[in-house]
Amino acid sequence: MDKRYDHKKYEKQIYKMWEKDKYAVPKGNSKKGPYTIILPPPNASGKMHTGNILMLAIEDILIRWKRMQGYDALWVPGTDHAGF
Repeated sequence: MDKRYDHKKYEKQIYKMWEKDKYAVPKGNSKKGPYTIILPPPNASGKMHTGNILMLAIEDILIRWKRMQGYDALWVPGTDHAGF
């Protein structure tokens, strides 16, 4: 196994699969109903840290997982929650 992950080896191939199978497209006619995550921006109270990135990764995984289960999943990043 390589010591470092080389995204150039895998990401294009994986992204093409996602586009071909339309995993990232909510269809709007699911019998399971909607599943939505509204992502607020990080607060201006501190520096970015790995916790911020972990939160983004978890939300991205949840949305993709729910789409694969047949939900009309929508992820709305960057909404204003603190009056910025």
